[in-house]
Amino acid sequence: MNSQLAKNTKVLIVDDQALAKGYMKYSLEELGFGDITYVDKINLALTTIRSQRFDLIICSYNLKREQDGYYFYDEIKTNGELPLSTAFVFISADTNSDLVQSIIELQPDDFLAKPFTVKDLDRRLSRVLARKKALADVYLCIDKQQYDRALSEVELFLGKPKESEFFPLALKIKGEMLTACGNFQQAKDFYLAILKVQTFTWAQLGLVNSYLHLNEDELAEKLVLRLAFKPDSQLAAYDLLTALQIKQNDFDTALECVMMATEISPRSIRRHKTAMDLSRITHDYETQFEAAKKIVRFAKNSIHDKPENYLNVARSGIDYAMTTDASDTEKLIKQAKEYVRQLKQAFPKAELQEQMKVVNARLLYLQDEKDNALALLDKLDEDSWETEGVDALLDKAKIFHDLGLFERSQAILEQIEDRYIDNPDQNKIFLHYIKQEKHEKSTIKLNSKELNNTAVSYFQKGQIDNAMEVFTQAFTIMPKNVSIALNLMQAISTKAIESGVSNVPDSMLKKCINTVENSTLSEAQQERYHKIRTTLDDLSH
Repeated sequence: MNSQLAKNTKVLIVDDQALAKGYMKYSLEELGFGDITYVDKINLALTTIRSQRFDLIICSYNLKREQDGYYFYDEIKTNGELPLSTAFVFISADTNSDLVQSIIELQPDDFLAKPFTVKDLDRRLSRVLARKKALADVYLCIDKQQYDRALSEVELFLGKPKESEFFPLALKIKGEMLTACGNFQQAKDFYLAILKVQTFTWAQLGLVNSYLHLNEDELAEKLVLRLAFKPDSQLAAYDLLTALQIKQNDFDTALECVMMATEISPRSIRRHKTAMDLSRITHDYETQFEAAKKIVRFAKNSIHDKPENYLNVARSGIDYAMTTDASDTEKLIKQAKEYVRQLKQAFPKAELQEQMKVVNARLLYLQDEKDNALALLDKLDEDSWETEGVDALLDKAKIFHDLGLFERSQAILEQIEDRYIDNPDQNKIFLHYIKQEKHEKSTIKLNSKELNNTAVSYFQKGQIDNAMEVFTQAFTIMPKNVSIALNLMQAISTKAIESGVSNVPDSMLKKCINTVENSTLSEAQQERYHKIRTTLDDLSH
């Protein structure tokens, strides 16, 4: 270790194990480090880095008392509180697959497995700190979001042969800065040139990103699908595939991609939130419910743990209960109430009276207590709406629509839409969902519980055209419901027999078939499906 470099390095250690802390102190002092700060809690670490600047942060990946190192790193990186010139090193005694995958995803400056020797620490820290010092001018420009200047600094750096050991990293930064500056064609040409010399994974991922920006989607998809099979690029590839499918408005496939990514890296709150947003658009209420539960599970005792997470599970459970078979409704109501109980236990001082009134009104409505639901809504404080979050407002829009208060429901959805349009940094997927919800609720007045029953009544009376129209509306907002898919197919089949042709688009019929064939059917449903398919196949010949 360069003694002068060690002497000038300000170090923060985040570890809650006394023995580990003692050994780290001994090791660092042996290497010449003197300016060392120790903390044993994440909240203390956050307070410390917000008041002081550090050159090196050494953090235990597993912190037992509260939030672990994963979320600490994720928080400070996301919030821009970790300068690129500051080295961040994880230490851990574990090397399980979950940790390894997290390290690949988070990309700290280094990871050191316990136990390690002073010599090991010397070698790893010397390399990391030398790299940070060499690229300090570049990192400073990036931290200030001066990307043009950062690009110039990288070019200067690449002209210094003595720094050749850091050239691969400098080249990676150059590609990122070309993209950050909006020079997508230059970035594409740059990555293609790099890949002719060596097939760096970062260059392949960068090339996919360039293709996406240049609307060369076919080339992007071809390359990213190959990268999805490589362990070191799998997660990034699924993220890019998700972005590609969202760009093409193929939200079902986008949801499949993000769910694959959450299987590989289940601790990513960001991906679970994306899954929630996509499942809302695709009306996949079961996946929405499961994603909301995973957010609670993985955010617990972390910086992401908040009352809204628990409320969103209850809300998602109610959405699911509104659209599933009656046999599952009671079970989902119990689960929603359980998360409300957990919320009160975890956050006893949370001010959530208004949100709870809406959740309870929706639960009452689910249990056919419409008058009690209306009475509860009458107690809402309308002065608080401007300060409420979008999830709380969305919940209000849903219960107002269910209770027939359509104008109030639409007004709230417009308010949410205006918030997102006025703020370009907001979630574009969620904005798409709000626009979709606004359109569907303006054209489909019946709620999900009433739609199927109304359509069945029309069908039984022989009013097939009316039945098909309402079954189609029901299937639009409940496309994963097998019973509704079969009912719509039955109506299509009956209409086809009467007229000799079906005037329902092939795409709708294909969606029904896809829902049925990708679901577990009862024996009665299997028999019914076989009869309907036989009838439709006979008519098509």
